[in-house]
Amino acid sequence: MSDQLNRCRMLFGDEKIQKLQKATVMVVGCGAVGSFAIEALARTGIGHIILIDFDRVEESNINRQIFALHSTIGHSKIAAAQERIADINSNTKVTALDIFFDKNTALPVHPDFVIDAIDTVQSKIALYRWCNDNNIPFISAMGAARKTDPSKIKIDKISKTYACPLAARIRKIVREEKLRDFPVVFSTENPSGEIAPDKNFGSVITVTGTFGLMMANYVIQKIIA
Repeated sequence: MSDQLNRCRMLFGDEKIQKLQKATVMVVGCGAVGSFAIEALARTGIGHIILIDFDRVEESNINRQIFALHSTIGHSKIAAAQERIADINSNTKVTALDIFFDKNTALPVHPDFVIDAIDTVQSKIALYRWCNDNNIPFISAMGAARKTDPSKIKIDKISKTYACPLAARIRKIVREEKLRDFPVVFSTENPSGEIAPDKNFGSVITVTGTFGLMMANYVIQKIIA
């Protein structure tokens, strides 16, 4: 019998599809990178997705965020994400938390895996600590802005990263605080030097989307292993 997961079932088999349907994945950050990770998780049959983001959709998000449409401008990102997931796979349970993740965040959840798609360094470090304290595996996104070549994107341990200013900052903190090594997605492309007057960075969907899809694939493969 055919269903919306039929092509995934053909590829992975029934047993692995059941693993995906029983899994809980938490995505922190529902923007340029996180939105594509969420899209892939929903379309691959993840049974429970926890969404964390405090931000709202703006017109400037449309060039790179899958939940950003003219019809969703002004909506919370988690609400836009939740609505899209329901339209993709009504069997997916969604827990949406409209919060800013920091060191004071206490969560009554224990996902099987966490995807970090946060922009803020201190929030990323707080999330790493939370995952370590709760023995939850995670993968983290490094800098996708100022990059244009998707073929330069790879997954490796944070200790093995290079050519990424954000990763350099994270590596330093990880060493200083003696945190455990962990997997990240990063680009080996040297970033462009262009910075806007408001210190925002340019970014393109072909790179940010690839970051998100690669993280989702990493998590999917770990779940079905």
